[in-house]
Amino acid sequence: MKETLDYIQENKQRYVDELFELLKIASISADPAYKDEVLKCADEVSKFLRDAGADEVEVCATKGYPIVYGEKLIDKNLPTVLVYGHYDVQPPDPLELWTKPPFEPYIEKTEIHPEGAIFARGSADDKGQFFMHIKALEAMMKTNTLPCNVKCIFEGEEEVGSKSLEEFVNENKEKLSCDVILISDTHIYSNEQPTVTTGLRGLSYVEVEVEGPNRDLHSGLYGGAVPNPIHVLSRIIANLIDDNGHITIDGFYDNVETVSDEERTDMNKLKDDPEHFKKSIGLNGVEGEKGYTTLERTSIRPTLDCNGIWGGYTGEGAKTVIPSKAFAKISMRLVPYQTPDEITEKFTKYFEKIAPANVKVKVTPHHGGMPYVLPSDTKEFRAAKRAMETAFGKEVLPYRSGGSIPITAMFEQVLEAKSVLMGFGLDSDSIHSPNEHYGLYNFYKGIESIPLFFENYAKS
Repeated sequence: MKETLDYIQENKQRYVDELFELLKIASISADPAYKDEVLKCADEVSKFLRDAGADEVEVCATKGYPIVYGEKLIDKNLPTVLVYGHYDVQPPDPLELWTKPPFEPYIEKTEIHPEGAIFARGSADDKGQFFMHIKALEAMMKTNTLPCNVKCIFEGEEEVGSKSLEEFVNENKEKLSCDVILISDTHIYSNEQPTVTTGLRGLSYVEVEVEGPNRDLHSGLYGGAVPNPIHVLSRIIANLIDDNGHITIDGFYDNVETVSDEERTDMNKLKDDPEHFKKSIGLNGVEGEKGYTTLERTSIRPTLDCNGIWGGYTGEGAKTVIPSKAFAKISMRLVPYQTPDEITEKFTKYFEKIAPANVKVKVTPHHGGMPYVLPSDTKEFRAAKRAMETAFGKEVLPYRSGGSIPITAMFEQVLEAKSVLMGFGLDSDSIHSPNEHYGLYNFYKGIESIPLFFENYAKS
C-alpha cells in the first residue's frame, strides 16, 4: 500500500488539474437549458474512468440523464465494492453572491482550509468527492495493488431526486451485484475530528396551497372583512411547531427511534461547540426541540421546516391586493422507523384539520426518502474507520448526519448490501449555496483513504 500512497503523492497536482476540467462543465440537471452540458459531463466522466483502468465502461441511457458505469473484476472469489457518486450539480443561483463565476474553478486559502480550497459549483457535491474514487482506482491499478473487485456507477440526476436510478438498479441487479456500496457524498465532523457517517435522515417534502377569494381583491375595499390566504398560511405554519420545538402533527412521533442514553453519550463525544456553530452561520442564538443538544437535534430527531413561501404581489413598487392564493414548500426530515408515506399522510390530515373553514387547502406531495443507519459494529464500518484513521492519523468516530441520501435505502433493498458513507467534505463547504468549495486537504485525504478501505475490507 505504501507504493499506492506514494503514487498519490506524486500525482496530486494532476488530480486537481483534471478535476478542474469536470468543474468547468455546468452539469445542472434541474434546468433543461443545460442538457448538453450534463451529457458532456457524462462523457468526460466515462473517459476518466476508462483512463483509470476500468473495463466495460458505458454511458448507459435512461429515461433521464445517463448513468456512467465501469468495472474492474480481478477475481470472482474476492469481495466486490460498488462505488456510487453523481456528476450533476445544483443550480448556482443567485449568481451575484458568488465571488467568481461558479464554473470557473480556482483555489483560495481560508481560515478553515489554510492549504487552500477549490471553489466551484460541484467541488464538494459531488464532483470533487466521486472523482477521488476514480483517482484512487487509477493509483491502485498503476501500482498493481487493487485488492478486490470494483464497480462504479455515477448518475446525473441526484440533484433532482435520482429519477432514473431505481429503475436502472432493478434492471441491472446482476451487473451491480456487490458485497458493499461505498459512497462519498457526505461530510466529516471536522478536520480535527474525522468521522464516518453512520446515519442519515429520511425526507418527506410537500407543497401546500391556501385559497381564499376567487380572485385577488382590492385591499382597501375588502381588507378587514375577508381571510387573507398569506395570513392564514402563516398562522398554520407557525402552529406546526410549539414553543418547545415539538412538532404538533398528530402521531408525528409515533414511530420515532428511541436512541439509547449510551449512544447519545457517544454521539456527544464530538464536542459540540455552540459558539462556533453560531458564528459559522452568523447567528447569536440557536433553538430547537427542548431536551436535546444541537448535535442531536440535527441528527437523531425529526424536523419540520418551511423552505419557501409566496403569494400576492412581489414585484417592484406597490400593488395593494389581498391575494387569492398563498403557497409554501415544507420539508420534514425523518429518523429511523418513520416513513415518507406515513408522515406525508399525517401532515396532510393535520394541515386540513387546522385550516379555518373559510379557505380551501391543498397538499401536494413531492419526493421523499427513507432514513438509513449503518451500525458501528459491522465489518463495513470498521474497514472505513481503520482506513480513515490511517490516513488522518487520528481517532475516527461514528457520526449521524442530518442530511438525506434516499438511494441508500433503495440500494440495500434491491442489492442487499450495506452502504458505507465515507464522505470527506465539511458542513461549512457551502454546498447548494454560492461559493461552494472543497478543501485540498480533504480531497487528498479522501484519495488516500479509499485504497486503505479496499485493503481493509478485502481482509475482513
